[in-house]
Amino acid sequence: MKYKDLNIQTQREFPNNARTAGFGWLVRAGYLTRENQLLPLGERAISQLHAKRSADVLALLPTLKSETETFFPLEMGPLEMGPLEIIHCPACGYAKRIELAQFRKTPFSTEAPLPTEKVLTPDCPTIESLANFLNIPKEKTAKAVMYTRTSDNRFVFIVVRGDMQMSETKLKNLIGDVRAATVEEISAAGAAAGYASPAGLNAKRALIVVDDLIPQSPNLAAGANEAGYHLLNTNCGRDYSPEIVADLIQAKAGDSCVGCGNPLSASSALCLATRSKFDFENILLALAETHHDDKGLTLPKSAAPFDVYLMHVPGKQMDTRAQAEEIYNQLQAAGFSVLFDDRDERAGVKFNDADLIGCPLRITVGEKALQNGMVELKKRTTSEIQHIELGDLVSIIRNSESVSYA
Repeated sequence: MKYKDLNIQTQREFPNNARTAGFGWLVRAGYLTRENQLLPLGERAISQLHAKRSADVLALLPTLKSETETFFPLEMGPLEMGPLEIIHCPACGYAKRIELAQFRKTPFSTEAPLPTEKVLTPDCPTIESLANFLNIPKEKTAKAVMYTRTSDNRFVFIVVRGDMQMSETKLKNLIGDVRAATVEEISAAGAAAGYASPAGLNAKRALIVVDDLIPQSPNLAAGANEAGYHLLNTNCGRDYSPEIVADLIQAKAGDSCVGCGNPLSASSALCLATRSKFDFENILLALAETHHDDKGLTLPKSAAPFDVYLMHVPGKQMDTRAQAEEIYNQLQAAGFSVLFDDRDERAGVKFNDADLIGCPLRITVGEKALQNGMVELKKRTTSEIQHIELGDLVSIIRNSESVSYA
């Protein structure tokens, strides 16, 4: 395919909205617009990825795999801006979206249940203010989260340990879609906003759901369902009976892996594939993240939109373009995909664009080499330039050590 046919427009500077290094190089090389829309060269690259064995392409990338998804972790320092966040274990490979990830939970204490005690707690509507007032760790408090289920308008009362964050995704997967309960709905259920507790609620009117760590957490401080008061030593099973006990907590970096117990890590990431489909635009971005240098993209053959970047340098005595056209047709007939830079541009401009676009091989058709029956061949990832006789060009490319054409 010819350069002009693709209307490639490379950029000399990184876009000011570059979210990652890979995105910046794709914009500079003319694969994407600054608004993340595919340009003709990008569409060609995606089409090529579709035609390749997807497993072979993914093998070029560092990935993390969950039961249903394959992720590419983005750990780029200040450029880290992946569209989703994952939790993963560097030790055993466990990986999952943060809102669904599990971790190994540990009870804070194993003490025997104590009698419930109602205490005055003025101006303590938050876990932090309550823990400070009572001089206890947040682990010894019960956090109340209240919703209304949209399917039947049933009031839902959730209890998690005070030091933990509930995953709304896990809750919705468990009971269906919900919305935040209104003050009127909270009051109608017998609870008090800021001082709420499942103890004493009408089980017929409220669906009580607790995280699976709550039954293992004795003597928690919880609301007394009365403004300004809390209950000490509430115990699940004795003071209230949940209808559902399940994992509701969002994992975070540093938590213990559910599989091996080692500390979990958090990363921004791209989802490259699910069980049913591949996200080829994200795969292209991941390839750009991992295959570039300070001049542009360095795509391997199995992921590049073209095998060869062919260019001519206008001569004073010879028609280098006509010779380049013959080589272009010869290479295509031999089964190679070729991007022919047919512009009447200075050699420096073409060299820079070849480096930006990142095809595995560059062939330069210049007057000096042609006078000796040769062309220049350069691999994108090396600085060495080889002079190849025209008659040997196809076989040399086919047998290139760094690029397989089998």
